Amino acid sequence: MAPITPERLSLNTATVREQWSLAECIEGCQRHGFGGIAPWRDKLHEMGVGAAAKAIRAAGLQVTGLCRGGWFTEAGAITEAVLDDNRRAVDEAAEIGAECLVMVVGGLPGSSRDLPRAHALVEEGLARTLDHARGAGVKIAIEPLHPMYAADRACVNTMRHALDICDRLGEGIGVAVDVYHVWWDPELPAQVARAGKERLMAFHICDWLVPTRDLLTDRGMMGDGVIDIARLRGLVEAEGFAGLNEVEIFSALDWWRRDADEVMRTILERAPGC
Repeated sequence: MAPITPERLSLNTATVREQWSLAECIEGCQRHGFGGIAPWRDKLHEMGVGAAAKAIRAAGLQVTGLCRGGWFTEAGAITEAVLDDNRRAVDEAAEIGAECLVMVVGGLPGSSRDLPRAHALVEEGLARTLDHARGAGVKIAIEPLHPMYAADRACVNTMRHALDICDRLGEGIGVAVDVYHVWWDPELPAQVARAGKERLMAFHICDWLVPTRDLLTDRGMMGDGVIDIARLRGLVEAEGFAGLNEVEIFSALDWWRRDADEVMRTILERAPGC
């Protein structure tokens, strides 16, 4: 398996969200030789979708994904407001040329304990969004989140569950594999093989720190934690995944406090070992 070279890297803008605007992320990716970028919608809206699309094209960057759509469960029902927001996310993904729209689907609504109801809402919301996405030529990628987020962020927590949904909904939907969320799953090799090339739409890398000081904002730089990233990359590449390696690090206690160029240089130093 070949080492990850700079042009095989994509910067998820969450990694330097506290330091750089989207315009600065685009320029930084170009300057450091990254091959791609994955904007978050808040940064995209700050810059303007049209201006961002133009700047990304001018920089020659691949857009590995747009973060994020989803959040179907919060009201306890599928609302027009949620559907409208997801349709806008699809249109934004199309305008910037994103390879997929990443879905963080939502957890339990309010004080509910009805997990099956949440699962049903997620599938309904994805199905209704997928109708619009197919017409826009945008692929939808479910991102299974670690089970610690099941209540408040995403009640789809395994590749198996995500792919069961994909099986039922058909073409145009697959998975975003984030090592932070799936590294622990003993079924991962079998489920990656089940996904296959067509449904492996994104691959996100970072590391799991021991101890983890915050469940959301204490991800590690590659090599600082316990995830065998190279093994997981080998799994997806064995199925034909040829996309970029998207670095997504939420790090309020460390990397968000550092100079962004230092973060980028560290990514370049660590990537060949992944």
